[in-house]
Amino acid sequence: MTLQMRVVEVVRETADAHSLVLEPVDGSTLSYRPGQFLTLSIPTDREEGAARCYSLCSSPALDEKAKVTVKRTVDGYASNWVCDHVVAGTILDVIKPSGTFTPKHLDDDFLLFAGGSGITPVLSILKTALHSGSGSVTLVYANRDEDSVIFREELATLSGVYDERLSVIHWLQSVDGLPSAARVAEVVAAHPGRQSFICGPEPFMDLVASTLQEAGVPAEHVHVERFTSLHNDPFHEPDVVLDEGAVTATVEVTLDGDTHSVPWPEGNRLLDVLLAAGIEAPFSCREGACSACACVLLEGEVDLEHNEVLDSTDLADGLILACQATARTDRLKVTYDA
Repeated sequence: MTLQMRVVEVVRETADAHSLVLEPVDGSTLSYRPGQFLTLSIPTDREEGAARCYSLCSSPALDEKAKVTVKRTVDGYASNWVCDHVVAGTILDVIKPSGTFTPKHLDDDFLLFAGGSGITPVLSILKTALHSGSGSVTLVYANRDEDSVIFREELATLSGVYDERLSVIHWLQSVDGLPSAARVAEVVAAHPGRQSFICGPEPFMDLVASTLQEAGVPAEHVHVERFTSLHNDPFHEPDVVLDEGAVTATVEVTLDGDTHSVPWPEGNRLLDVLLAAGIEAPFSCREGACSACACVLLEGEVDLEHNEVLDSTDLADGLILACQATARTDRLKVTYDA
């Protein structure tokens, strides 16, 4: 699930945001869905390693190389290293694209909310929907001021090309003040029934999500991308521990149309078991914080050691996190293809 990517170009989008244009070192094609992210390994002498997740702002539907954008943050270990040291030719170790912040149907009408560098996955969705879909797209983009607007020229170009299907609303704090629930509610009321995607600073996302909820937008129409700093090294794959006295369950797993039956020794997490068996199950953080490893439990029971992203509705629908799931019953069945 890991690969090496070569930086072919570094683009300075704003004073504190750099885009890295990437290509696989082995010459392969990077496969991903709009809105997904890459996990980058950051050089460090920290025992626990260092890794960060950065969304792809490129579109898989267009003839363009993969691109992630990194915004420098105060005391940000990874963002400062990227902005200060990464140049064309740098080789980066990455975990393949993952994430569930991606539309199911590109022909839907979309209402997109982005704050600051939260524009990165939103831009990928926007470009893909305009190129491959048939619906209308409205983007609400909040920033401090005009100079902090990432992808300003690209958005202007897209607005000209898709003038009948794309509407971009810029909220600048220097001009309009901070986004308010009332203003969000006005935009939502003007675009009913749309699939809504939200990414940005935590207060911004909470404001938009709560306003959508109060407006009666169905939960299945609201998609929020949340990133947290990783505390461990997801590039280190733990060994599956075999205890002769422990019970071994059996899990039947379906991934990309293929079904496998795998022994699941007691006490081991599902993701580790699948990777040890040669099954390329998706993952990113390994900490129960990103949902990249989410799958559906069809049969049997599991315990989740940690969960920051699945709510009660997700759990009721059978969603589990493979990186945190240990078997509670002898026979289990999961699918990634639901």
